[in-house]
Amino acid sequence: MDILDGFATLFANPTALGFVALAAFIGVVIGALPGLTAAAAIAMLVPLTFYLDPLAALAFLYVIGKSGRYGGSVAAILFNTPGTTASVATMTDGYPMAKRGESVRALRMATVASVSGDLIGDIILIFGAALIATQTAKFGPPEYFAVYMMAFLVIGSVVGASVIKGLLATVLGIAVALVGLDPITGQARWTFGVLELENGFTLVPLLIGVFVISELMVQAEARLTGQQARVIDRASGAGAALRWLDVRPLVGVITRSALYGAVIGIMPGLGSSVAAFVAYGEEKRRAPDGHEWGTGKLAGVAAPEAANNAVSGPSMIPLLTLGVPGTTVAAILMGVFLIHGIPIGPTLFVAAHDLVYGLFAAGLIGIVLYGLIGWFFGPAIGRAIAAVPAGLVYPAIFMITLIAAYTGRLSLWDVQVMLGAGVLGYAMRRLGFPPAAFIIAFILAPGAEEALRQSLLLSRTGWTIFITEPVAAAFLTVGVGVALWRSLRPSLRTTP
Repeated sequence: MDILDGFATLFANPTALGFVALAAFIGVVIGALPGLTAAAAIAMLVPLTFYLDPLAALAFLYVIGKSGRYGGSVAAILFNTPGTTASVATMTDGYPMAKRGESVRALRMATVASVSGDLIGDIILIFGAALIATQTAKFGPPEYFAVYMMAFLVIGSVVGASVIKGLLATVLGIAVALVGLDPITGQARWTFGVLELENGFTLVPLLIGVFVISELMVQAEARLTGQQARVIDRASGAGAALRWLDVRPLVGVITRSALYGAVIGIMPGLGSSVAAFVAYGEEKRRAPDGHEWGTGKLAGVAAPEAANNAVSGPSMIPLLTLGVPGTTVAAILMGVFLIHGIPIGPTLFVAAHDLVYGLFAAGLIGIVLYGLIGWFFGPAIGRAIAAVPAGLVYPAIFMITLIAAYTGRLSLWDVQVMLGAGVLGYAMRRLGFPPAAFIIAFILAPGAEEALRQSLLLSRTGWTIFITEPVAAAFLTVGVGVALWRSLRPSLRTTP
């Protein structure tokens, strides 16, 4: 089987295997830090991957994304502060359990659900991605441009609270990506006479600025306004142990929630937050004791955690088969593929077969490792984080970002871009514009431009090629349909 080849590839690379183990630990710790997301941590660590082989680099960041999703449950349960957006749903029942002295029980339930959901999602990824890739391999430039446009419309209209703001953030990302020299004519575009802009903006400074620097600004503002995470230390007490008798009735809840998360993960732009809340709401509706959810029920921890982590694997399917990242983590991984000169798309399963299945194997091992870390050391990690003053953590992170931005090209210009992107990211957050839509559009724009120009060169009828080609027209229809549905949804909610 292909996945066995992947394990052979991974175990033949001790460096990659070591970074998988390191990533499992780092992800849990980063996810458990209130306010610092896994995406921000991955963005900060991207420069490190310049010095690693492709498998080690990709496996490192991929597993951080997985374990970081789980780590958010530690902050949600112990601190009543979501480590990730998706863990808000976990907090609803996890924190009341912790207040009763059942934090270990809640954390272990989150671990079981997260590992189970992640495994189900990865099985779908391993067996579904290659099958889809055989179909997308037949696509030409018109189909790929239509896919890019669908991604712009879907992600722009879904990831934020406002469709207009999401689409404007997407347009801004496209505009920033077009700065520099035209790839065909060599003419400068939107450089305003600044020599450094002729090479365009690079991904790493923008990533670090938009996600990490803006997050540090948000945290600094929270401290100035007196918003502190509440920490409790209830690692022992009645009912602390999690038994098989507790888990067995929840097998159906975990399985269904994982399937919700897997389906949502395949759809670009929705992500783990949507999956967690959909699973929580649906399972609460189905549960006989649904009226008691929110008071500290194990099922209320299991459902969102299973769905949250089940997103991880399937969210890679649109990236690997179409070159379209559906989540922020997938977008960053796409950047790492490009940094190492590996073309993304359906040919990846032929041109880099061992790399892809080695990455899948790394994901499976990462799931087991973060599960063990969470089961045995989750409460200890929470207490350790609570003991470290935030006044030390965030300045240290800021210094690391400065080093990371500079070392990529040994350029102070990149540091300036990072700081400017941080201000932009902070402004976007405060004004309700989704930073994820901006970054994903920035990454996709060059490919969309290339596909557009190739399509128009192939066409004898100009722009109508995107309508006359059935597959391209179908993708465009989906994109427009999602954008319209998302636009009309608020009015539909008010309709009796």
